[in-house]
Amino acid sequence: MGMAQIATNNLDFGSQIDAWVRKTEARTLAVLRESTQRVVSQAQSRIPVATGFARASVRASLSEMPPIIPGAHGQKGASYSYNSGEVASVIASAELGGNIYIGWTASYVGFLENGHSKQAPSGFIGVSAMEWPRIVSEVTAEAKSRVGVG
Repeated sequence: MGMAQIATNNLDFGSQIDAWVRKTEARTLAVLRESTQRVVSQAQSRIPVATGFARASVRASLSEMPPIIPGAHGQKGASYSYNSGEVASVIASAELGGNIYIGWTASYVGFLENGHSKQAPSGFIGVSAMEWPRIVSEVTAEAKSRVGVG
C-alpha cells in the first residue's frame, strides 16, 4: 500500500465521518423537535377547557418566554380553538444548543396550573414537563427503528 493510497483512504474516511456526524446531528435535532411538539401536545390535552381560550393562548419563541398577558381571558360565551401552526413553526426552526420557550398567555393560566380556592390544580405544564425523559426515549426509539438501529 503506497502513501497515495493511504492519503486517499484517509480522505474517504474523513468524508464518511463528516457524513455520519451530519446525519447524527440531523437525527438529534429531529428528536428534539418532535419531543418538544409532543410535550406541548400533552400539555394542551390536559388544560381544563371552558371556552378554549387558555388552550388557544399557547405561544412559542426561540428568544424569550411568551409572557402572560394581564387581562387576557377571552369573551364569556365565545369559543376559541387552538391553531398549532405558529407553535409548530417555531419548534421546526429550533436548532441544537438553543432554547425553545413555550408559554400560555391567558391571564388565568397560573390558576389553571396551580389551582385556586374553587378549582383544583391541573398541573398541565408541570406534569407534561415531567414526561420529557419518557417522550424523548420514545421518539429516540422510533427514530432508531426507522434507520434500522436497535
